[in-house]
Amino acid sequence: MTAAPSFVSLALRDLPRPDFCDVTVVPLPADAATDPAAWALAVFDVARGPRWVAALMGVRQAAVRLLGLTPAPRDTFAVREVQGEEALLAFDDRHLDFRVGVGVDTERHLLRVVTAVRLHGWRGRVYFAPVRLAHPVVTEAMMRSAVRRRAARGEE
Repeated sequence: MTAAPSFVSLALRDLPRPDFCDVTVVPLPADAATDPAAWALAVFDVARGPRWVAALMGVRQAAVRLLGLTPAPRDTFAVREVQGEEALLAFDDRHLDFRVGVGVDTERHLLRVVTAVRLHGWRGRVYFAPVRLAHPVVTEAMMRSAVRRRAARGEE
């Protein structure tokens, strides 16, 4: 009997017991690039992703002010570290801390995004309530968009 695949994510290193965690996996073409930092940049390139995701991010930027929070800075989705097959995006704010590990499984031709979030206070809980519902759908849409864009440009 073959053991099930397992992984350890950088997203869980700093937030080992997150208030929210999810994993989204999409297939990659067999000849896809394997640089996790390049994939992280492609997945979280909101300007080039689905238009409806960019619209949601715009609504988010306006809505956070209602909670007394500051809009996310431009480097929110910057790659902070790369270890092996995974790139880490990390950001800490007054209302939450998040970690995102973007990994490439070269053996199985899979792109994986692990998200871990620690909430702070009532603002974090209120802010994250709608995000929690939309997050899996948004993440998968951004990942699939990145795969299509990179394949169309021959960057597999």
